[in-house]
Amino acid sequence: MFDVSFSELLVIAVVALLVIGPEKLPKVARTIGFLVGRMQRYTSQIKHEIDREIQAEELKQFQNKIHQQNQEIISSIESESSAIQNTITHQDEVR
Repeated sequence: MFDVSFSELLVIAVVALLVIGPEKLPKVARTIGFLVGRMQRYTSQIKHEIDREIQAEELKQFQNKIHQQNQEIISSIESESSAIQNTITHQDEVR
């Protein structure tokens, strides 16, 4: 996401050392590390939720497709059954 080189990190560290001071720098670094870790976990959770929603939507679409195909098969079977029934009835009338 961010492309930060080693030299840029070194400049940031030197500026932080001058602004914050050597006694508070370790605590600030730990706090920043903690917050960055929390942000990464939060981002990971959001990605996981989005993936889960996408999978659920794909499953719904697949289920609808299967349902539609089942309805088409049932309709086809019913029409064939009716055609067979008509043929049988017609043969009985001819005899």
